[in-house]
Amino acid sequence: MSGISDPEEVRAHLVAAASAGHGLTYSELLERLGYGFSRPKMRALCKTLGAVDAEAADRGEPELAVLVARQSDGLPGQGWWVAGGGSAHGYKGPWEGAKAARFIKQLQRRTLDYWAMADEQASG
Repeated sequence: MSGISDPEEVRAHLVAAASAGHGLTYSELLERLGYGFSRPKMRALCKTLGAVDAEAADRGEPELAVLVARQSDGLPGQGWWVAGGGSAHGYKGPWEGAKAARFIKQLQRRTLDYWAMADEQASG
């Protein structure tokens, strides 16, 4: 198994981005996996992102899928929200706009901080 359907490969790209202090757009992640952007590929990627987050939860790590966002507004797509991304954290607001952006930034910051700390511990 490789590419879009491989949770370990997708996780590796997300951990690398988080360790570098940033997220990725859907297009960027697909490109790193060797694909051009298309809606079917993005949907397949979203399924894998769910598996990545389930495994992260089992490890006691923060979610990684929240780091993957639309280029247009920096927010995760509908699939993340529908899968319970917001409700898992008690968020019941809109999926777009300033309130959603503040909520997502908090979750992203938590994930980025976690991986920054993990890198410090590994190198120190």
